[in-house]
Parts: sequence; C-alpha cells; structure tokens
Amino acid sequence: MPDVVVVGAGPNGLAAAVVMARAGLSVELFEAGATIGGGARTSELMQSGHFHDVCSAVHPMAVASPFFKAFELFRRVNLITPELSYGSPLDGGRAALAYRSLDRTAEGLGRDGGAYRRLMAPLVQRIDDVMDFTQNQLLRLPRNPLAAGIFGLRTLEQGSGLWNARFKEELAPALLSGVAAHAISHQPSLAASGGGLMLGALGHAGGWPIPEGGSASIAAAMAQDLINHGGVIHTHTPIDRLEDLPPARATLLNVAPQGLLNMAGHALPTSYRGALESFRYGNGSCKVDFILSGPVPWTAPELANAGTVHLGGTRAEVARSENEVSAGKHPDRPYVLVAQQSRFDASRAPAGHHTLWAYCHVPAGSTRDMTEAVTAQIERFAPGFRDLVVESKAITAAGLAKYNRNYVGGDFSAGTMDLLNLVQRPVVSHVPWRTPLRGVYLCSSSTPPGPGVTGMPGFHAARYALQDIFGAPVPSLGFDAA
Repeated sequence: MPDVVVVGAGPNGLAAAVVMARAGLSVELFEAGATIGGGARTSELMQSGHFHDVCSAVHPMAVASPFFKAFELFRRVNLITPELSYGSPLDGGRAALAYRSLDRTAEGLGRDGGAYRRLMAPLVQRIDDVMDFTQNQLLRLPRNPLAAGIFGLRTLEQGSGLWNARFKEELAPALLSGVAAHAISHQPSLAASGGGLMLGALGHAGGWPIPEGGSASIAAAMAQDLINHGGVIHTHTPIDRLEDLPPARATLLNVAPQGLLNMAGHALPTSYRGALESFRYGNGSCKVDFILSGPVPWTAPELANAGTVHLGGTRAEVARSENEVSAGKHPDRPYVLVAQQSRFDASRAPAGHHTLWAYCHVPAGSTRDMTEAVTAQIERFAPGFRDLVVESKAITAAGLAKYNRNYVGGDFSAGTMDLLNLVQRPVVSHVPWRTPLRGVYLCSSSTPPGPGVTGMPGFHAARYALQDIFGAPVPSLGFDAA
C-alpha cells in the first residue's frame, strides 16, 4: 500500500510525485501512455534520426518557475539558450527581434525602442517577483505588491484598446502580439497580455532555452529523481476510476476536470460536480512537424538565430487571426508559432537536415489539417521554404484530444485562458487543488497557475497534500538532495 498515488506522468504529475517522494513517502505514478512526459515528449515522428517535440518545445519556464528553480533543472538538463529569444517577421524583410538583451532589442525597434524599454524594464528587473505573482493562486496577497501592481497595470494597458497608445510604428506592437498569442485567446485581452508580458520579460531576463535532446529530457530528469527517491512508475496503465488505484492516503490527479468527473463524478458533491461540468475549455491547435533539407530561408536573415518565430504579420493581422479562431473560424492566414530546435541542437536531425516544429490555432474539436495554411504562412516570410520540405506530418485538434485526455477539444492549455478561468480554475477557492474528496487533489494545468511546463500545479497540490494528510513540510528539491 503506497502512501501516495499519482495519475498522469506529464510535468505536473511528475512534479507532484517528486515532491512527495522527497518527503520520504512511498509513491506510485500511473501513466496511460507507453512513455512518460505528457506535454514534454520527444519522438521520431516520421524518419529515424529526426527527433520532434510532440507538444512543448521551448522552455522559458524551465529556469524561471519556482519549482524548476528549486529542482535545479539547469544542473540536470543541458539547456541551450539562444541569444535571440524570439522574433516576429513583417512583410518586406523586416522583423522585430527580442534578444536576451533588452537594450539590444530596443535599439532594433526604431522610434518605439524607448517605449518598449519603459514597458518591459520594470518587469525584467523584478522578474522573480513577477514569477511569484503569476505562478501562484491569484486569490492571495502578493509577496511584492509593487511588482504585482506594475505587472497588473501593464497587463491592463496591453489587454485593452490602449495597447497601441505608447507606440508609433509596427515592429514593437508585432513583437508583443506575437508572444501574447501563445495564450490562444482573442486580442486584445487580459489573459493574452498577461501571459505575453510574462513570457516576454523572461525572454530578456533569462532567455527561452531549448533542452538538448528534446523536451523529453526534462521529463526524464524528473522521472530519474523520482526513482532515486524510491518512486515507482507504471506505464501502459490507464486509470478510468479512482477504484482502479491501489489504496493510498493521498491521491494526486494530473487530469482535466472532465477526467475527474469520469473517474469520480458519482462521489462528488453536487455543487462541486456542477463547477467541473461548467468548466470551459479553450480552442485547439493543429500541429505540423517538418523534416527539411536545409535551414528555413528567412527573408529577414536574423531570424535564423531565433529559437522561436511568431508568424502572423502586424499586430492587427495577429489579432484578426486569433479573433477569427475565437469566432469559430479557420483563418486563411493563421498565426503560426515556429520553433527551430535543430538550429541549436545538432542531435535533433542528421547532418544536412533540420526538423521544424509548428502549430496554428483552430476552433475546438477541429478535424481540419492546416498543413497548407501553415506552409503558406512560413513561405510568406521565407520564400523557397516549400522546396526544402522532405516530409511533414500534421495532428489536428481532434487528434490532439485523442493523444492526450487532458487536451479536451485539442486545447493543450486545459482550460480557456481568460480572466474568469484564471480565477475559477477549476473552482473559485483559496486552495483550488484540493477536491471535496478526502486526500484527493487535482494537479493538472486546469489548476493554477495554468498551462506551461512549470511543474507548479503539481507542486502546489503536493504542498497541500503534505500539509493536510501528512502534517509535513515541503522537502528540499535541490540536485544534491538525492
């Protein structure tokens, strides 16, 4: 009889299991798939020797989230950090470039350089306090009210009709909209601007690292730590009901609200069950992976040095595309997020070849293959791209939902990214990870702080399980604590 059982071996389930095992508890982790990782898997999707990240690809949170900082991930995984974090090309060969250096970034933004610096500098300077504020439950007093206030005011500005008030040209707004569109939300909106400002500040404070060997290396490091502390991992073991699990004092579920309903809906109080049933999932994505015979021939050559490229054009074009998705449409010119891991990590493809990771946003549950639209958008900013494509493979939003039970409708954020869903995730509570069932906790991205490879939902759930059930503090998570 283990002390703790965990369902779901994605980053959040692994984080929860690591915390509990390091507290000296016996832990068993159950994963439905053949491999661990969830949103941090890497696979040879098409040809041998060509490694593709199946979901997450670039990891600004890997060195910045409180969990991964305590876990000292940088000592366990080789994180390759490009000097150019991300870029947003415009027609005519222009591109807005976000370097790790804020000053260098501002210098390239023309007349708006000073305005961009003034927007971002206070966040970059207070990045630890910004991360503390954004990576915890919103219904609490921030440890640094000044940092929270600065972040909040900038979020209000960039999430409203005032978002262009400080800018005169196109580059800086395009740069901000490109990173804000990670949120899969209409623009302007508070959720998109808040997420974009946080990710943008991380791009200048520490960069957007790429794990050598693929995102799976992050999951592997967490799994190894769990095993080193006595944990046991079961793969090929789907859990459909709580009764399928061995008896344990604490159960931590890395599942979406729908998963909890399926597993234990009959045992939940009516009000809590109603909250889970009304939980809103967001729109989906269509992911397209490419094998290329050479690097992407960007019209703006500086983009060859960017780990991530946001394709959408001007701020107005990005907003139009995202708002079409919000209205249930498939954009003709979608916003496309591209990652160029093989430019920095030679292990991803054989010599002379490259792998390219890309996705665009689509309505929830979409079955449309967006390969042509994604290819056309890349070709728009990199003429000749089509001629380099050796092979491609798409997975639709409906396919993503089948791949991972938590991606309802193809929503890998596991919940709509808007202000209401940030507070009600999945219920309005000071401790939303705690369910009404004694000893049962939710630790998926459907709980605060939401999506991203942060480990924080798992960390929070484990922290409260330790407190509630075992009367124990959070253990040390550092690399030397094994």
